[in-house]
Amino acid sequence: MTYDELIERLDPNVYRSLRQSIELGKWPDGRTLTPEQREISLQAVIYYENLHQIPEEERTGYIDRGAKAGTACDPSVQRANAGKGDVDPDQFVEVKS
Repeated sequence: MTYDELIERLDPNVYRSLRQSIELGKWPDGRTLTPEQREISLQAVIYYENLHQIPEEERTGYIDRGAKAGTACDPSVQRANAGKGDVDPDQFVEVKS
């Protein structure tokens, strides 16, 4: 059986268990995930989500940018003046405690 076939046939309950184990950092029986186990499990979960067309907002690692999407606060947006020191002070809010 290939990796593709394994992920394709992965039971949804096993997928949910893997996802929860990644989130908590431990297996359902309480044993801690090793870094290697976490990496392999995360790869399997991401592959499963892509293969089974899980909606983007339900996928592992999804960040809802909400109203910030497309603004200077969105790290996926490259600013045209990046690195030139030209900063629009109206983009930012100073928080004082």
